[in-house]
Amino acid sequence: MEAELEEEQKIKLFLCGDVMLGRGIDQAMQHSVDPVIYESYVKDARDYIKLAEKVNGTIGIPVAHKYIWGEALKKWKEEAPDFRLINLETSITTNEEPWPRKGIHYRMHPKNIEALKVAEIDHCSLANNHVLDWGREGLLETLKTLKEADFSFSGAGENYQAALKPSVLKMGKKELLVFSFGSRSSGIPPDWAAKKEISGVNYIENLSAEEQKKVVEEVKKFSSAEDLVVFSIHWGRNWGYEIPSAQKEFAHRLIDGAGVDIVFGHSSHHPLGIEVYKNKLIIYGAGDFFNDYEGISGMEQFRGELTLMYFPEMEVSTGNLIALKMIPLEIKNFQLKKASKKDIEWIYKTLQRESTKLGATLELKNKELWLQW
Repeated sequence: MEAELEEEQKIKLFLCGDVMLGRGIDQAMQHSVDPVIYESYVKDARDYIKLAEKVNGTIGIPVAHKYIWGEALKKWKEEAPDFRLINLETSITTNEEPWPRKGIHYRMHPKNIEALKVAEIDHCSLANNHVLDWGREGLLETLKTLKEADFSFSGAGENYQAALKPSVLKMGKKELLVFSFGSRSSGIPPDWAAKKEISGVNYIENLSAEEQKKVVEEVKKFSSAEDLVVFSIHWGRNWGYEIPSAQKEFAHRLIDGAGVDIVFGHSSHHPLGIEVYKNKLIIYGAGDFFNDYEGISGMEQFRGELTLMYFPEMEVSTGNLIALKMIPLEIKNFQLKKASKKDIEWIYKTLQRESTKLGATLELKNKELWLQW
């Protein structure tokens, strides 16, 4: 997709956190891989369908590819973003050999790439802790499937240079570059790091000053002052609201030193506080956008079933943030549905509390959250 934009126009993006279409979701769709999985307690991916149905009622299996997106399809049509960016946290493969000694393995059948097509996704970030769940053979099939379906992606590749290379989305005479990096802190095994002649992910061992400097220099090699730059990073814990000082420092350094316009963080299973630094948006944790966690007990206090659609608008000429609208949804029956008034108020109060710590506030208006800074 190419956005037709004039020099002084604004651009609207759609961002979301982890899109996990493997395991139970794959089994619910029209095509599925062998349901065998290698978890401590669950050995059949179809059990995740049973868990969801036990809590929220029967799901009509198989579901159409557009079914899972539910209310999101309507919101995408209404908001009409120029580009839709996701973190795709699923291997796309029929390979039967999982990565050894890893507790959870996500994969979906290559034919279920249709689910991304009906959602009109423009970019998939792949530097995360599930893209190699089914080995390097599974990764190569994932890359092949995305390329054949004409999806733009970054963060994983046949070698280090391929994994480092950003997505390039055309905006008239300008370009939107999307870099994808994955940190060990999100659970990415060090062995997954792409090397000179070895496939893998664009990997960050830690956020040391030396590592930060290296990443800044790598981004600068590909981008120019004319480009808009989104830095997608998979980092941090799954649960909890604390944002480490190293993440804040790194986000600021990306903006100051590498000309990054949006820091797009994910890995947390629920949304985290939001910051605007020098008129640039920092999403530290976008939360899961879609998963098969219905019916799984534990961590209920974080309300992981509530998800957000992020719609930032930016000045094309400067990359400065103009506005950020967020639309809450709920994952129920393996579908994105409208969130209730009570749930919207809960997520508003929670994000208000956490974003205030970062110098931003929120306004709740017409069941939508608007960032103020």
